[in-house]
Amino acid sequence: MKGYKLVISSRKLKDLQLVKNRCPNKDYISILPLDLAALDKMSEMVNEALSFYGRIDILINNAGISQRSLIMETDLEVYKKLMDVNYMGTIALTKAILPHFVSQKNGHFVTVTSLMGKFGSPYRSGYCGAKHALHGFFDVLRMEHEKDNLKVTLVCPGFVNTNVAINALTADGTPQVDNDTATRNGLSPQVFAKKMVKAIENEKFEVYIGRKEVMGIYLKRFFPILLHKVVLRNKVR
Repeated sequence: MKGYKLVISSRKLKDLQLVKNRCPNKDYISILPLDLAALDKMSEMVNEALSFYGRIDILINNAGISQRSLIMETDLEVYKKLMDVNYMGTIALTKAILPHFVSQKNGHFVTVTSLMGKFGSPYRSGYCGAKHALHGFFDVLRMEHEKDNLKVTLVCPGFVNTNVAINALTADGTPQVDNDTATRNGLSPQVFAKKMVKAIENEKFEVYIGRKEVMGIYLKRFFPILLHKVVLRNKVR
């Protein structure tokens, strides 16, 4: 054990309690229910988090909603929700904690985006747009606050076997409900988490975690037309 003290957050209090109860050092874990869509509550949430231990050293932005729908069929409100949660909620929380990091001249923003923040794939237009936006914002944050000794790590997962596809929004905003083969066969959350922790400890600027889908990063950079053909041929849904 590394002795970290955690504040864990999500909208679901019962799930947070289950997570805490499964951990060996419960005294090192505090629960703070939080909804990223409540943009005006972020300063209040940061103050409450600070009340637990007196300081915060690392913020891990890991909340988000995925999408599975074609552009032609997707309601504009679905795009708004994707941006409000995946982008604006993350930015609001980041800005709320930024003055604390600046004042203590130390802090590490870790933002889980996606390989979809680096290249696109059909049925994920709004999700890709929000994840691309996070890269733009946090690259600038890193530049503006290097003088304050602040760090930024962008973590880009490929397929991880979670409920992300099950909860993905469809064209009318309802959840997809069904899983997909690529997600089901992705990395286990445990394997992914270990790789992410290593990247955080090494203060990586950006890290790509997955299997063969990671090659999309390099195809996009050097062979974008080939990537276009590969993605269409694979018909990932």
